[in-house]
Amino acid sequence: MITALALITCFLLSLFLTPLVKKLAFKIGATDKPNHRKVHKGAMARLGGLSIYVAFLAGLLILQPNNEYMPYILAGGTIIIITGFLDDLFELSAKWKLLGQILAAIIVLVGGVEIQFINLPFDGRLELGWFSIPITLLWIIGITNAINLIDGLDGLAAGVSSIVLATISVLAIIQNDIFIVAMGIALLGGTLGFLVHNFNPAKIFMGDTGALFLGFMIGVIALLGFKNVTIFSLVVPVIILAVPISDTFFAIIRRFVNKQPLSAPDKSHLHHCLLRLGYTHRQTVLIIYAVSAFFGISAVIFTISTLWVSLVILMLLLIGIELMAERIGLVSHDYRPMLRLMNKFSNTPKRS
Repeated sequence: MITALALITCFLLSLFLTPLVKKLAFKIGATDKPNHRKVHKGAMARLGGLSIYVAFLAGLLILQPNNEYMPYILAGGTIIIITGFLDDLFELSAKWKLLGQILAAIIVLVGGVEIQFINLPFDGRLELGWFSIPITLLWIIGITNAINLIDGLDGLAAGVSSIVLATISVLAIIQNDIFIVAMGIALLGGTLGFLVHNFNPAKIFMGDTGALFLGFMIGVIALLGFKNVTIFSLVVPVIILAVPISDTFFAIIRRFVNKQPLSAPDKSHLHHCLLRLGYTHRQTVLIIYAVSAFFGISAVIFTISTLWVSLVILMLLLIGIELMAERIGLVSHDYRPMLRLMNKFSNTPKRS
């Protein structure tokens, strides 16, 4: 009952706060101007993440989750909000944004949020030792930027984040993890309230304030929620976050193939590719929602399945991601190794 109350309260608070944040953004000049990489035509207010942040804090006040990690998560999240706010206002350089992310990640790491081991099949366990620190930092910062990278269309990052948070919350309920349920529900309510104003045609953007905050919080919550899952402890959050992770992964490959720096912007992300295929703005967003929901459902099935069924699911998902990337040109139009292999086998003449 109290969980439903918190969800509704966070939703309504974010819903009513977002127009006020929009006025604030225009007043202080935190706006997003159109350019050759943007799909919007006029200046748009940023800072929408502030309403998500305030609603999230309100949700925590209602649910009052008691956990040793809480002060460190809130401190790290606040640093991320400040970093995003300054970027939305002044357009910080990449190194300053990365510095803020590293600082926030270090704070939660000091608080004990850490990948110390990875559960393996057949009751195996891989102890990470000193590697736990860089792996944890890489995970948190990687997910933070993965969510930020998909924030390219109206409602895309907010909608995908909502699906991810809903999946995490459902799995946390199954695992009876009250702390993760509270964190997930508070974030979900705030994000859905903002999404009402952000869905196409958007009235406001979440900006780096929202994208970095959602990415950071999702990275931390996913890490905490599934660190003790008995089968491939890191596989479950990777499946849940397959859309932003795969988009980032293929962006890295694309820039490596094209000999570009990793921070170089381009218009070849998942949503750009779908738009080039002729889908409308709204259709593209809805397709990515559907893909994200599919991965969320797959993560739930993966969690409750036997080992061998989980392995089959994982293999099919990996093949599906690769085929999708090749089909829509996520790396390049010439990158089609698996499709060529399939065509080669299908065209091989059968012996009589």
